[in-house]
Amino acid sequence: MGSAGAKSAVEWLVSAAPDPEACRWDWERNPLGVTLLPAGRLWDVLILTGELGYPTLDVLTRLVDRPGPVLSDFGDSRMGFFVPPGTAARWIATGVRSAGRGTWIVVPYPGRATGGVRWLIPPDGTGHLTDPVILELAMHEAVAQLAGDC
Repeated sequence: MGSAGAKSAVEWLVSAAPDPEACRWDWERNPLGVTLLPAGRLWDVLILTGELGYPTLDVLTRLVDRPGPVLSDFGDSRMGFFVPPGTAARWIATGVRSAGRGTWIVVPYPGRATGGVRWLIPPDGTGHLTDPVILELAMHEAVAQLAGDC
């Protein structure tokens, strides 16, 4: 990600914080390169296991030109797909955790290496998110593929 893209991604991400300027200042100086940001304002996050998340991301990237931002946690055990706000409150799929209003997520600084959580698909700064209907279709396809591998 170029510096202009990273800058616009940072601006978009910190705009979700209660105090964007303080968030940006702390984040830029954090030696771990991460910050906590509230979900539910600009985005919700649907959290899948890595076992389901990676095949889902593979299908998703075949369905759309560019999915919304996607995080991977320490050890690739979980993946977070950024979806429109309000999605978490309506999501009922078994085995999918969600972060919506009232929850916070660990977010790495775009374009910087961190020791754990990282962007698989970084935000582009435009606010582009993954459509939850398309994400659900990709999940169903990924589950079908996994079942066929057994």
